[in-house]
Amino acid sequence: MDLPENGAAAAGAPHLAEGFPDATTERWRELVAGVLRKSGVAEERLAEAPESVLAATSYDGFVIDPLYTSRPPAADPGFPGMPPFTRGYRADGNVTTGWDVRARHTDTDPAVLRRRVHDDLMNGVGSLWITAGTDGVPADRLGEALTDVHLDLAPVLLDAGTSYAEAADALLTAHSDAEVPDGRVISHLGIDPLGTAARTGEAAEVTDPVRFAADRARGRPHLGLLVADGTLVHGAGGSDAQELGWALATGTAYLRALHEAGLEPDDAAGRIEFRLAVGADQFAGIAKLRAARAMWNQVLATGGVSPERRTMRLHATTSEAMMTRRDPHVNMLRTTVACFAAGVGGADTVTVEPFDSAVGLPDDFARRVARNTQAILQEESNLARVIDPAGGSFFVEAFTKDLYEAGWAFLRHIEASGGAARALADGVLRDGVDEVWRRRRSDIAHRRAPLTGVSEFPDAAETPLERPADPARSPAPGGFPQRRYSQDFEALRDRADAQERTTGQRPTAFLATLGPVAAHTARASFATNLLAAGGVAAVDPGPLESAEAAAHAFADSGARVAVLCGSDDFYTEHAEDTARALKGAGARRVLLAGTPRDVYRQAGVDAFAHQGCDAVELLTDLVDLAHTDPPAQAAHEQGEKA
Repeated sequence: MDLPENGAAAAGAPHLAEGFPDATTERWRELVAGVLRKSGVAEERLAEAPESVLAATSYDGFVIDPLYTSRPPAADPGFPGMPPFTRGYRADGNVTTGWDVRARHTDTDPAVLRRRVHDDLMNGVGSLWITAGTDGVPADRLGEALTDVHLDLAPVLLDAGTSYAEAADALLTAHSDAEVPDGRVISHLGIDPLGTAARTGEAAEVTDPVRFAADRARGRPHLGLLVADGTLVHGAGGSDAQELGWALATGTAYLRALHEAGLEPDDAAGRIEFRLAVGADQFAGIAKLRAARAMWNQVLATGGVSPERRTMRLHATTSEAMMTRRDPHVNMLRTTVACFAAGVGGADTVTVEPFDSAVGLPDDFARRVARNTQAILQEESNLARVIDPAGGSFFVEAFTKDLYEAGWAFLRHIEASGGAARALADGVLRDGVDEVWRRRRSDIAHRRAPLTGVSEFPDAAETPLERPADPARSPAPGGFPQRRYSQDFEALRDRADAQERTTGQRPTAFLATLGPVAAHTARASFATNLLAAGGVAAVDPGPLESAEAAAHAFADSGARVAVLCGSDDFYTEHAEDTARALKGAGARRVLLAGTPRDVYRQAGVDAFAHQGCDAVELLTDLVDLAHTDPPAQAAHEQGEKA
């Protein structure tokens, strides 16, 4: 079918848009205002810019709008393969080769590691990320684990912390034993003195590790040396711009140190690999990777590096902070979205964490799913066969620009404080990250940032997954914190489970379901879901028509907590009497599912379960109460036997 050029209608043919009103921003605003007006939004908020009601503010302070157009235009991202490299370093993108699939290994047993490495390489993995030394496979047995690896084809990235020297020499010895010429060594020593210092809580010493790395680089033109790891900040709950700023500040520090150790800037720039985390917010992940390349281009341009050498080795790994121990199979969905974002954002190398990695050492099934996630996105979904697929999106280009500016501001903040090492030692980095974590943690606690399977739609009957401990993922005392978004809710679930194991009774709340089913079901369902997020069981007695009926049913339940559930009309008529009756029947806490009102507090309601409440605070009180009270159900059953 031939279409008229430039959308023009053929002679005598009707225009495709004939009869429809023009699609203008003003018309869209009118429609948005109409919908929001029906939702009860105040008229004064809709008068000028109704879309502002739908806008959100990022943790970095810039506004994310609900609609983006070409006005005002975002910064020019250039073309693929050309500065500022926002759109990637190659004119053909990843179309011909795809991105590199990198598997992470934290096994300490060389035999197990050897088997798992073989499985990975036989099933689509292109490179290996291996923890060696104190928290991983012993450095002197690394060669044993790599016996089956063709090291000239499948490079190894080390993660050895303070054991970097022993691990690096063992890796190079393995290459020598495999008869890989120095000129064809493409592995990476993975030395990161700043990241290691942060994680261990020790003072940062950059000079000696960098000199060691520079020495090993001689005669090995393709050997990677240093890693600038932004995931340190992400894993502590920091923002995307803070992660970018720290990673670029670390990379800048290493660039200077390598130059002082005798490497020319053009050579040194290519020896540094950057690692960034990508989470379930796909657009933030895409924009972050695009902004990172443009930022590094600016750093290298300032340092006099030639344009053709301003490339960034960019390794994206799915976020550890977003991974949950509860309902862990949902992590498969989170990592799929994150991997999608990494691919679209143009990562050179991608690691997908196995879904059980937050629980402990991943098993073979979880590792297989992680591998196949990347295989499907590349081979079946053809994700790598489009060059910069997000390029030209008004939203993505604006988001990239905003993250670039915010990241650059944080980089300057670190440099102004004396550089990465000084910012670490003086607490400048930690203070900034902790401030963002407090806001993020509050959003999670109030369920403004929902976590599926944890704070929303938890599986109350779940049997927690068990895995052997993984020392590589255990934070060192006094080191930079490693936080997970779900940790507060999961701690409550753990306490509730522990009480059930000890006493046979988990924390329980009685639902005072007022009125017919249609009147109380919505709020009873809301309360049940909320309670389950903290491991608190809900007892639903069915419709209750009076305060007396609610009090009798509550007394029979053996619970010590009651939650009023009903419609606003039923609350107006029955809430006060029911709250008093429940308190008279022995309720230690009476909650109301609905909007807080002083009149209900005066009647004895202690707290309100509503959209936007501090769920962690509310649930902590209930779990604390269950731990200080004798098991109510057991006492009730003993009384009946007597």
